[in-house]
Amino acid sequence: MAHTSSDPDTAVDTAVIDERLAAAKEASYRLATAPTALKDAALQAVARVLRERTAEIVAANAVDLEEGRANDLGSGLLDRLALDDRRIDALADAVLEVVQLEDPVGETVTGRSLPSGVRIDQVRVPLGVVGAIYEARPNVTIDIAVLALKSGNAVVLRGGTAAQHTNEVLVDVLREALESVGLPGASVQSVDDFGRAGARHLMQARDYVDVLIPRGSAGLIQAVVDEAKVPVIETGAGVVHMFLDESARADWAVELVHNAKVQRPSVCNALETLLVHRAAAERLLPTVLDRLEASGVVVHGDERVRAIRPDVLPVSDADFATEHMSLEMSVAVVDSLDDALRHIRRFSTKHTESIVTNDLGNAERFLNEVDAAAVMVNASTRFTDGGEFGFGAEVGISTQKLHARGPMGLPELTSTKWIVRGAGHVRA
Repeated sequence: MAHTSSDPDTAVDTAVIDERLAAAKEASYRLATAPTALKDAALQAVARVLRERTAEIVAANAVDLEEGRANDLGSGLLDRLALDDRRIDALADAVLEVVQLEDPVGETVTGRSLPSGVRIDQVRVPLGVVGAIYEARPNVTIDIAVLALKSGNAVVLRGGTAAQHTNEVLVDVLREALESVGLPGASVQSVDDFGRAGARHLMQARDYVDVLIPRGSAGLIQAVVDEAKVPVIETGAGVVHMFLDESARADWAVELVHNAKVQRPSVCNALETLLVHRAAAERLLPTVLDRLEASGVVVHGDERVRAIRPDVLPVSDADFATEHMSLEMSVAVVDSLDDALRHIRRFSTKHTESIVTNDLGNAERFLNEVDAAAVMVNASTRFTDGGEFGFGAEVGISTQKLHARGPMGLPELTSTKWIVRGAGHVRA
C-alpha cells in the first residue's frame, strides 16, 4: 500500500516515486541489449539537442544562479552551477567523445575451456539502474546519463534543489534524444521534484536501483553512505596535497602549484595543501607564494611558513582537513619526505596526491607509499579527471577500493557475469 513520506520538507506519495523507478528498471532491460550503434545514435542526438536548446538551458540556469546568490550559495558552488553557451558547447563535445569510446558491454574479460570440455567466459554486463545524488552540478546530469546509457544502464538522478530548473530542462533533453532514436525516454528519471524525501527513497530502493553514486561535498557523500540501503560507490571529497621536495625545480614548483590551485579552484582535484621540504623552503616559497597571491589566493601557513612570509594567515588542523573549493589553501614546511607522507596519511581523503622532485628514489617512494586513487610525480593534480584520462567524461572519482577507484568511465559502470557453454556436460 502506498504511504506518504514523513519528510518535513516534502511530503510525497512514495508510490509515485516507485512508478518512476519501476519504469527505469523496465527501460534498463531494453538498454542492456541495445546494439552499440543505437546507443551511439542516442548520444549523437543528445549532443544535437543540447546545442538546439542552449538558450532554454541558459535561461533556466540563470534562474538557478539568481536563487543561488539569494541563498548565499558559495562562490565555488556557483561556479559549478553555472552553464553558458561555451560550457554547453563543451558538454556537447564531451558527449560526442563518449560516442567514440569502446562499448564495454559484451567484452570478454577472460575465458577458457575447462578439462571437462565446458567453455567458460567472463563478460561485461551493465549494472542495471544507476542512481546518482549530486548537488549544484548540472553538467553531471549529462555526464552521468551519457556514460550510463553508453554502458547499457538506466539512470535515476537527484541533482539537488540548487540546480533544479536547469536539470529539469536537461532531463527533458536526454529523453527527447532517446525517443528520437527509438529508445525509451524512461531510461532517464529524476526525483528532484520530491526534494529530500525523493533522495531518501532513492537511497533505499533496493528493489529498483542496483548501485548509487554520490557526488558532492563530504557531508553529502557521508549522508548517502550512512543512509543508503542500495550499494554505494563512494566518491570522495578532495583534500589534495602537493609536496615540493628538496630537489624540486623552482620553475616547475611555481607553475604546478599555481595550476593545481588556481585554474579551477572549485573542483575536487584542485590543490588544498602545499607541503615544502625545509631544505627548499627559502628557495621555493617566496616565488610560489608570490604567484599564488597575485592570483588572489589566501594562504594559511604554519610557523615556518610565516617566518618566511609573515603576512600569511595562521593555519590550523581544521584548515588542513578542509576542502576549500575556493582561492584558499594551507601551506606547511616539513622536515623530510617521511614527514610529508605522515601528514598526507593524516589528512588525505585519498583522492589525488602529487610530488615535485628530481630525485628518482623519492618519486618511487611517493608513488608506492601514498594511498590515493591517483598519485602523481611532477604533474598538476588537475589531471585527475575522466576527460583528461581519455574516458570522455566521468561519473565521479571513486576514492574507495571496491569495484572501482579513480575516475569512473564506461567499464566502471559494468559488472560481469560468467557465460558457461556445454554440450550435455554433467559434473563427475
